[in-house]
Amino acid sequence: MSQTKKVIEVNGKRIVLIGTAHVSKESVEEVEREIREEKPDCVAIELDQQRFESLNDSEGYKNVDVVKILRSGKGFLMLANLVLASFQKRMGDNAGVKPGDEMRAGINVAKELGIPSVMVDRPIQTTLRRAWAKTSFWGKSKLLAALLASAFDTEEVSTQEVENLKNSSEMDSMMGELSSAMPTVKEVLIDERDFYLAAHIWKSVTKSDEGDNDSRKSVLAVLGAGHLPGVERNLMRLSGGEIEPDTKEISELPKKSAAGKFAKWLIPLLIVALIVVGFLIGGKELAVDSLIKWFVCNGLLAGLGAIIALGHPLAVLVSIVGAPFTSLCPFIGVGILSGIVQAVLKKPKVRDLESVQDDVSSVKGFYKNRLLRVLLVFILSSLGSSVGFFIAGSSLVVGITQSISGMLN
Repeated sequence: MSQTKKVIEVNGKRIVLIGTAHVSKESVEEVEREIREEKPDCVAIELDQQRFESLNDSEGYKNVDVVKILRSGKGFLMLANLVLASFQKRMGDNAGVKPGDEMRAGINVAKELGIPSVMVDRPIQTTLRRAWAKTSFWGKSKLLAALLASAFDTEEVSTQEVENLKNSSEMDSMMGELSSAMPTVKEVLIDERDFYLAAHIWKSVTKSDEGDNDSRKSVLAVLGAGHLPGVERNLMRLSGGEIEPDTKEISELPKKSAAGKFAKWLIPLLIVALIVVGFLIGGKELAVDSLIKWFVCNGLLAGLGAIIALGHPLAVLVSIVGAPFTSLCPFIGVGILSGIVQAVLKKPKVRDLESVQDDVSSVKGFYKNRLLRVLLVFILSSLGSSVGFFIAGSSLVVGITQSISGMLN
């Protein structure tokens, strides 16, 4: 048996797992061949409903509403999606296939043979938002750095290297590196999804659409090779009754504790308290000096970020004026405001949406493509405001400390 194929037979049920490389011609052929040979009662696909619809809607890019995405706080998630899609596209171009072709093949062959297919993966937005929410500031920085590094990496990946991604030794090495570098990200992207996939594959063979537990005897699941060991392990535990196929907890964003909610307000409150203390200790002069430092550091650095992104002059102005205020509000960042202004005044055109996966792989592309320019304004103005926040906050602490020291002396 191929190392990309695992078979689990338990309680009269047959579960076949086919591990693929998502941009592999051999994987496409293997999926088609295995479905025809196995003729399962159901084909499970490592997609969620949204990605399934996107896979079959080549015109879906025309419906992208970047303003709505920024308003909902999903700017970073959109960038991550674009970078990952671009990386897969470049790999697929070298292999002569499109990302997700093996999934399409599984769905099409199942339809041809009259076999129902089910989508068993967790929604990608849920996965990315959970990864972001559970990652520390330092972890977020490493994650963004890794994404940008992969976006601008122009090294070609050979067909053989793509096929090697299905080998257990290659996968073990990659998972080990990810686990040590970003353990929280690995937990959400790999471990949680291993269980989610296993739970829904298990449900697909133990329950039919009509609710008759005995109507399905077999299922063939098409999933990335990296999930093969984890899904197999979880399926064995599910079949033995060790765990229940309950995925409710990992289908929601982590709930913030009362302390976590308070922490969102803590630093802004401390900044305001420092300015008040400065007034009480040093009088009007120190208070005005503190306010000037706060507005200058936040505003100028946020504006500088928008300028580096070559944002529209009004987007730059919004960054400068808005940053000192949004820095004190945990519900909205200045990048959302400047990004929306950029998107409204320099609305992305259809050609920008058509070429976005190619443009995201180069610095020039970020400046040429209007959609990517919006994200660049969003990111750099946000980054400038964050840096300004810490500089201004530190300056306030130093100023007040010096005033207190002068009073004591």
